[in-house]
This record gives sequence, structure tokens and C-alpha cells, in this order.
Amino acid sequence: MNNIVIYLMLLVGTLLGAFGGFYLKKSTAKEGVIGIVLSPFLYIGGFSYLISAILNIIVLKYLPYSVVLPLTSITYIWSIVIAHYFLNEKITKIKIYGIIFIIIGAIFISI
Repeated sequence: MNNIVIYLMLLVGTLLGAFGGFYLKKSTAKEGVIGIVLSPFLYIGGFSYLISAILNIIVLKYLPYSVVLPLTSITYIWSIVIAHYFLNEKITKIKIYGIIFIIIGAIFISI
């Protein structure tokens, strides 16, 4: 399989993982366990995580574990962006520094 396709699958998987966490967070807006279980966001988040895990397994077939696992830290970048745009959370200087270090690390790992 083409390396570009593999890395795109990894990127999409990390994005789906971040949205999975976002939807699970939204599912907790309901009161009590019953409210959470009945929330459609719980199932959207779980499905997003499932697809993310499947993509991760496929990527692991083609890339070494020592490369794939560190690159999944891109999920943290997606999470910060999603939290900023959908939950109105602030992006602080510390978070920006963290994003920069994740990007630098991802570049070093993938080279």
C-alpha cells in the first residue's frame, strides 16, 4: 500500500479518535447514567473510536509500532482544535508549545 495512503489513514484515525472523545464528552450533558446511555452522542463517540481503532490496526500492518504509537499523539492536536471551536475552550501558550513539540516529534518519528 502507498505510504501516503497509510499516513492519511493514520491522520483520519487520529481525527476520528478526537471526535470520539468529543462526542463522549457531549454524552455526559445528560443527567445520570440512564441519560448518558440514552444519549445518541455516546454511540456516535463509541463508533468514532471503533473506526479509529480499526484504522490504527490497518496502519500497524504497514508501519512499525514504534512509529505508529507516537504518531497517534496527533490526536491531542485535534482535541485542542475541537475543544476550541466546539466547546469554546481557550488555547493557551502552553498548549501551543505542546502542539509545536508534538509536531516536531511526529516529523522526527516519521522521517
